[in-house]
Amino acid sequence: MSEAKATAKHIYGGGCHCGAVRYSVSTGANPPVISCNCSICSKKGSLLSFVPADDFKLLAGKDAVSDYQFNTKNIHHLFCKTCGVESFATGTAPNGDRMVAINVRCLDGFDLETLEPMKYDGKSA
Repeated sequence: MSEAKATAKHIYGGGCHCGAVRYSVSTGANPPVISCNCSICSKKGSLLSFVPADDFKLLAGKDAVSDYQFNTKNIHHLFCKTCGVESFATGTAPNGDRMVAINVRCLDGFDLETLEPMKYDGKSA
C-alpha cells in the first residue's frame, strides 16, 4: 500500500440517536479503535477512535449535550440531553494536545465489521 493511500483521510458524519447532535470527523478509512473496560465504556459498549480536535467539527447540538466527568476528570463525556447517546467526548491527550474520542458506533455508514478493536485496560488505568 502506498504511503499516500495509507494516510488518506475520509470525512464521516456522525451523531446521536435522535439527531440533535451532529458532527463531521476526518479520519482514516480504517482508524485505530479501542475497546475500553473502564466503568463507563464497558457499560456503554463504546468503540473509540481518537482524533485531533482540529479534525472534528460539531455541526449541531452544542446546547443539546450534557457534560459528565468522573475519576481523573480528563475526559468530558458529552451525552445528548434528549436520547442519552454519547457519540463523542473531548479531552486532552497525554502529550497535552486537545483530542476528541469518537464512538465509531455513531458514525454514519461506518463498517464496524472491518474493525479489530484493541483492548485497553481502562479499569486499571
